[in-house]
Amino acid sequence: MQEYEIKEDEGRIDSAIANKLGFSRSKVVKMLEDNKILVNGSKVKSSYQLKSGDRVTVYEYVEEEMSAEPEKMDLDIVYEDDDVIVVNKANGVVVHPAIGNNHGTLVNGLLYHSKQLSNINGEFRPGIVHRIDAYTTGLLMIAKNNEAHNILADELARKETTRKYWALVWGVIKHDTGTIDAPIGRDSVDRKKMCVTATNSKEAITHFKVLERYKNATLIELSLETGRTHQIRVHMAYIGYPVVNDPVYGKRKLIDETGQCLHAKTLGFIHPSTKKYMEFDSELPKCFVNIMEQLKNE
Repeated sequence: MQEYEIKEDEGRIDSAIANKLGFSRSKVVKMLEDNKILVNGSKVKSSYQLKSGDRVTVYEYVEEEMSAEPEKMDLDIVYEDDDVIVVNKANGVVVHPAIGNNHGTLVNGLLYHSKQLSNINGEFRPGIVHRIDAYTTGLLMIAKNNEAHNILADELARKETTRKYWALVWGVIKHDTGTIDAPIGRDSVDRKKMCVTATNSKEAITHFKVLERYKNATLIELSLETGRTHQIRVHMAYIGYPVVNDPVYGKRKLIDETGQCLHAKTLGFIHPSTKKYMEFDSELPKCFVNIMEQLKNE
């Protein structure tokens, strides 16, 4: 344990402690979240401004080792060849390992399923070209070799990939179609969340069209021009129609614990070897359908 007194104002605690101790800023943020760094004996947020007279306590902290091991898993493989796998990700499955979550991820299942995956994104994200949230279901493309990975990633960057999502949102949207063009960045207060902001943000564009209206909700189809973290969830909450059952951006009581009603329904891309366009569609998961039927029958 280390303890010292701040002699002069030093700004944000995450930056100040990272510089002082030679840690990465992300490690300091994790230590703050885990109560391994306290100010005047209390937990503070990473945005806390260190002031003269503050007493900082830093406890010993050993980061958990990450691993990516093959694990037998029931994967819903929609398509597979020598270059690509299209998988329909189940509800609650994290895409790749991270600190505190080394097991039960899609990557663990893919490593068991296939000995051949691209390694461009490192040992913890083999084959992963793009991601969706743990409680978002639906289609993902997985690269089985580096050449395929580069081609598919370039298609994404050039906005040539078709990605259509279905979402159930709170509120009745009156317009049949709409576009949300609002930059997304990290929330300055809660670093685990994203938000629409002009500060340290990136362009984010989401298009939607109404499929069906219910008494208190709307079923919509969305397509993305960009792929920002939590983009659909943030954008729909921003315009006042949050995704049903979203525990972070939903702003309403959860109907159940099955996860947000957001599904990556359609995925299309130009095959890296054949150069032919391929498109896949998937059915809505039962958890989504059950909530949709409840709201439809209200």
